[in-house]
Amino acid sequence: MQAHPVIRSWLFVPGNRPERFGKALASGADAVILDLEDAVPPADKISARDAVHEWLKALDNATSDATSDTPAVLVYVRINAASTPWFDADVAALAALPQLSGLVVPKTEDAATLGRAAQGAAPALRLVPLIETARAFAALADIATAPRVERLMFGTIDFQLDIGIEGDGDELLFFRSQLTLASRIAGIAAPVDGVTTALDDAARIEASARRARALGFRGKLCIHPRQVAAVHAAFAWRDDEIAWAERVVAAAHASGGAAVALDGKMIDTPVIAKAHEILAGR
Repeated sequence: MQAHPVIRSWLFVPGNRPERFGKALASGADAVILDLEDAVPPADKISARDAVHEWLKALDNATSDATSDTPAVLVYVRINAASTPWFDADVAALAALPQLSGLVVPKTEDAATLGRAAQGAAPALRLVPLIETARAFAALADIATAPRVERLMFGTIDFQLDIGIEGDGDELLFFRSQLTLASRIAGIAAPVDGVTTALDDAARIEASARRARALGFRGKLCIHPRQVAAVHAAFAWRDDEIAWAERVVAAAHASGGAAVALDGKMIDTPVIAKAHEILAGR
């Protein structure tokens, strides 16, 4: 399977607020999404696109003073949906910029939309489809296997509205599981969960992210810098999980490949692989 960057937190910042772009980079988030879609009113779409374009062109200079041990922050742009009059101009202005990690493509419902989003793209540009409608789930396999797709995002709020579901918990279990399965079959990175609207309830944010992690997700969308720490806590392995993994690996190594039990349970290949995953991500 192709290696993908580990991105736990994806922080939205309005594309019409360029004074916030640098602050978003310094927020501690793993990735920043400059948003040209929901965060920007129609009257500001063109000026926001221009601001994002100019800031991205200057990004190398803006980050040149960063120390060598400062973690790199990936920068994505959520463009406008293919059904809007701004989609093609967004792609033309941004897709070829080498400073851009990828495009988040909202309301993706087919692979053809992703082909349009990749027109004239820089060689390394990644696409991240936002799965927000029933039609998107009907075409999920084609979307997940389209060229340049890095991972899938779940637009939970828009999806609930589209399909008439009320609730973000068990009500969406079936659909979250589909995203995890489609991602694994396609060989792309694990999916990213939707936003939690609470800004100051760290426990709720962490619990939501932990639920997503348990379902195979490895990242979560954030709408405010205050949410980042709770998301990172949810995707971090606990001390007891790390201790368990260390014991599993030690027992497997000591057995020399023979069958071995730990705490009354057999340690087999999947268990050892899980232990290595935990130790690699600590």
